[in-house]
Amino acid sequence: IDLNECTSENPCTQTCVNTYGSFLCRCEPGYELEADGVNCSDMDECSFSEFLCQHECVNGPGSYYCICPSGYNLLDDSRSCQDINECENRNFTCTPQQTCFNIPGEYKCLDPVRCEDPYIQINENRCMCPAENAGCRDQPFTILYRVMDMVSGRSVPSDIFQMQATTRYPGAYYIFQIKSGNEGREFYMR
Repeated sequence: IDLNECTSENPCTQTCVNTYGSFLCRCEPGYELEADGVNCSDMDECSFSEFLCQHECVNGPGSYYCICPSGYNLLDDSRSCQDINECENRNFTCTPQQTCFNIPGEYKCLDPVRCEDPYIQINENRCMCPAENAGCRDQPFTILYRVMDMVSGRSVPSDIFQMQATTRYPGAYYIFQIKSGNEGREFYMR
């Protein structure tokens, strides 16, 4: 008569399976059987692949879970992170005069455009230098301000935006230049 070691002495730390004349130890999901064939130790799922979680994998007893950085929510797949748009959710501290601009993981409060003399403001992002003003003689006719979102991890070189001269004003000539923000020479025009 077979002796059922699982009921009499149960040497296994987790699951015992009786066999004829012997027994086998099994481990629960997330654990692996040690070399002694009896004990189970936690399996570090995070060490198997760097693609289990989009941001950070945290090993736990018999399992793992994913966490996202501040400013991101964990999606329903429990692996992917999505940026929280604080501007859309109205969860920001900008003044009524400022514009909320969402950036990955956070937001920025942008001050309104202020036109410098001799320019006058004609709408929220455009300044114009009136032709009748002598100080405008060698200045651009208009300056247009645009705020753009540039996501990191882009392949380069890459076109960021395009501007096009028009023939709307006869005799006008166009000069395109990067006025500031390119001290490290990361950007160029073509």
